Amino acid sequence: MLQPPADRPFAPPPAVAAPDLDPMRTVPFRVAGLHVDNEDTFTLELTPPAGHELAPFKPGQFNMLYVFGVGEVPISISGDPDRPGVLVHTTREVGAVTQAMRGLRIGDAIGVRGPFGSSWPVEAAEGRDVVLIAGGIGLPPLRPALYHVLARRERYGRVMLLYGARTPEDMMFPDELAKWRAMFDLEVHVTVDRATGNWRGNVGVVTPLVKRAPIDPRRTVAMICGPEIMIRFACQELARRGVSPQDTYVSLERNMKCAVGLCGHCQVGGHLVCRDGPVFSYDQVERLLDQGEV
Repeated sequence: MLQPPADRPFAPPPAVAAPDLDPMRTVPFRVAGLHVDNEDTFTLELTPPAGHELAPFKPGQFNMLYVFGVGEVPISISGDPDRPGVLVHTTREVGAVTQAMRGLRIGDAIGVRGPFGSSWPVEAAEGRDVVLIAGGIGLPPLRPALYHVLARRERYGRVMLLYGARTPEDMMFPDELAKWRAMFDLEVHVTVDRATGNWRGNVGVVTPLVKRAPIDPRRTVAMICGPEIMIRFACQELARRGVSPQDTYVSLERNMKCAVGLCGHCQVGGHLVCRDGPVFSYDQVERLLDQGEV
């Protein structure tokens, strides 16, 4: 039976690295699957070498992926945390490393270290309503949280996914979106910036979806990932609806290089995103998100 929401807001789980592993140790995984999602986005499925125990991950955490001879990038895990033995990473081709990753073939090696970072508060959100808000490539980092919630659906109240993409062709996981929209206990609302083809759905940014969503601010825990401008406006709209900043969580994946807080590339104000995040409660970063070029 669902319990009433606690009077006191909860804190996000602490950032942790994989237990009993050297955080700087790169393990050679093999590419077990590669799927082209759209024009510039693709998904890799990776399996560990024989005898290597795959470290469990929490929804929202990331790994460092290393293409030998090219470089290393941080990428959120986009697969099912209840599916052991395989790592799933979805990313956009935006530089030399991700370009090389897209060129990998089944059986090729790729270095992995992790998982790193804080996670979505899916366990602490039990007994509450959950609203997931994603923009564009922000859906893959949220997908493990949705998998977790759906696998334990009886532990949560109302569950909603609000998703925006540039065009219908840019949508992530369209087959899964169709499957999720058909579920009687999951509400899915989708919008696009620009309608193309035979699109007959919502047109516009995500914020109007937040305005119209049937949110009970006393019960709601919100989790948001996408472009920072979308995050900022979605958080502001949730605040206007009465959702507490302590119950609103955002993922700030920016400029991470080392994953262990040594290089300083991902500093945002007084936070190092790889060490303190990437998931933060909105009250932790509200002032920073309201400032440009932080």
